[in-house]
Amino acid sequence: MIRLFALFILLALPAKAEEIVLGLSRDQVAITATFEGSDILVFGAIKREAPIPDESDLGVIVTVMGPNEPVIVRRKDKRLGIWVNTDEVEVDAAPSFYAVATSAPMREVLKDVEDLRYGITIPRVIRSVGAVVEDSASFTRALIRIRAGEELYQVLEGAVDLEQETLFRTAISLPANLTEGEYEAHIFLTRDGKVIDEYITYIPVRKVGLERWLYNLAHDNAFLYGLMSLAIAIAAGWGASAAFSLLRR
Repeated sequence: MIRLFALFILLALPAKAEEIVLGLSRDQVAITATFEGSDILVFGAIKREAPIPDESDLGVIVTVMGPNEPVIVRRKDKRLGIWVNTDEVEVDAAPSFYAVATSAPMREVLKDVEDLRYGITIPRVIRSVGAVVEDSASFTRALIRIRAGEELYQVLEGAVDLEQETLFRTAISLPANLTEGEYEAHIFLTRDGKVIDEYITYIPVRKVGLERWLYNLAHDNAFLYGLMSLAIAIAAGWGASAAFSLLRR
């Protein structure tokens, strides 16, 4: 009886006028010892049950977000000629990587109230609820500025190519200093700045090969990892000394 009622509810819901059909150029990213970054091509189409509306503008927003992590942001001041940490704010959760690409300027494809509801722009995805320092928002801005300089936070306005309000595509560049984990690709379809459909998929980012072996060794057997690092350093020093001795002869 419950199943029949649930089926009736689903059938009674109106079908969406416009829906996202998504594709990705890759379903995982492998971090190797020589990893220097990667690109992910996000592409898709818009499925419709009716003709394209003429009275409103269509927008597409693509976000790729890395795992959330707590971050401590410190402020330095010069005291007696020495730079010291004075204030700090603990950000409860900030994505290790976040890129947002749009088909037009952000103000045209997303209203502020929709951003507040869905948490799409970079300031909205950073949570800092326990900060008690005066002007704590400046710490969040500093975190965004620092990570933007490292290409970990990206705002790509106009980077989504939207053809005839039906096909869309964009490329997201992943830097070399990625954090391992599940990355969330989130696509929003908007009309006049209001979200009318969304689609979520996940991209695993994993260390493989020698990088994975070294990572596991460092975390599972730190003593052996330290001995191996010491042996490599001694061998490298001995090798350099032997090479210089041969060059002197």
